[in-house]
Amino acid sequence: MTPGTELISITRGQGGEVEVEGAIDSLARDVLSRAGFLFQPSLRGHWIRLPFDMGRDWENEHATWAAEMLSAARYPVNLDPDLHANAPAPPASSGPARPPSMTAQAPPGRGPRR
Repeated sequence: MTPGTELISITRGQGGEVEVEGAIDSLARDVLSRAGFLFQPSLRGHWIRLPFDMGRDWENEHATWAAEMLSAARYPVNLDPDLHANAPAPPASSGPARPPSMTAQAPPGRGPRR
């Protein structure tokens, strides 16, 4: 394969992991490895991803770096907008708020025991 024939996509998966999909030749593989991506065998070939739980900023920096290096090597790259190094944090969940935690306290009118 020569650079420029098939799109390489770098996205954040449903589980929060950063993955790469597309036709990867030896040069693209070297670039992705250099950027910190791991190649794990799977039933459909290789699963290409960044290590888990390294932090959102670290993942964004390495995904952006990989996309820039692949683009410089003239590969067509699609980088998920959520992965740009300066991407804003995702909005906080709007689920139900947890009640404040309860701590053991002395009843009103009594001082602490000694």
